[in-house]
Amino acid sequence: MTYTTHTQQAIPSSSRDEQALAQAEIYSHLETQAEAVAPTQDPLTSRDRRIIGEIIQVEPESVRTIWIEGGITVWVQLVGGGRLPFDRDWFATRVAQVKATLPETPLERNERLSDELEKACTAFGLYHGEIDWLSFSTKLYQDGRFVGFVGCNQESWYSRPRQYGVNRVAGSAKDVIALLGVRAAVAA
Repeated sequence: MTYTTHTQQAIPSSSRDEQALAQAEIYSHLETQAEAVAPTQDPLTSRDRRIIGEIIQVEPESVRTIWIEGGITVWVQLVGGGRLPFDRDWFATRVAQVKATLPETPLERNERLSDELEKACTAFGLYHGEIDWLSFSTKLYQDGRFVGFVGCNQESWYSRPRQYGVNRVAGSAKDVIALLGVRAAVAA
């Protein structure tokens, strides 16, 4: 009877290095694919980054994230790899001061107005066409039927039922939509 004996051979270190490199490459590829399928939500807005950048005197793009540790210390993580600790109360005071003086950018204004318009449209069961971002105006529809125009200028929200005519103004998107004679959607 013949017996076969298997012995374990040592893997040369160069093969181990190649294997580790290949494994790291696979993990990197998987991470990239996962990010493409389900992108990570960034908890900081561009305005948040501008405020933090103003406080710590860095470019807003260099702020990666921020967190509070132990309810006492605010940590700011920078893109370059550094971390800066701040007293929570001092940081909160500085955020309030900077927020009060930092002007809203056109992009931030449009995002704020778009959110308000979406909420108002949902309340009335409406949808809107493509938004003209320069003038912040759009057409409103309900069940495929044109309802009117709505927009926001520097002073207030406005609406009108036709292309030409007198604008009706109000303080919110919800109020100007109501001026078009649209009734709020009733939940069933």
